Amino acid sequence: MDCVTLFDLKRLSRKMKSTHLKLLSKICFVLGFASIVGSIAIWYLTGGQAIDTQAHGERFGIFVGLWAPTFFILSNRFERFSEKAA
Repeated sequence: MDCVTLFDLKRLSRKMKSTHLKLLSKICFVLGFASIVGSIAIWYLTGGQAIDTQAHGERFGIFVGLWAPTFFILSNRFERFSEKAA
């Protein structure tokens, strides 16, 4: 499986309309905040009495929280591409 590169995003943005790129930007922005909220919820709600279960909940919460910067960066990129496409 190939990684998506910045070149691939630029090539894809040339084929998409500005309105679609703005919509993707907004979706990624909302997903960034959802990732933060989900991370906090997972951290507190995934628990249990065993130490291993609590540690797993903490690690999984951190993992989900790390998605937020990626979504925010994608949101910014799609917004820039939509401005160039307009």
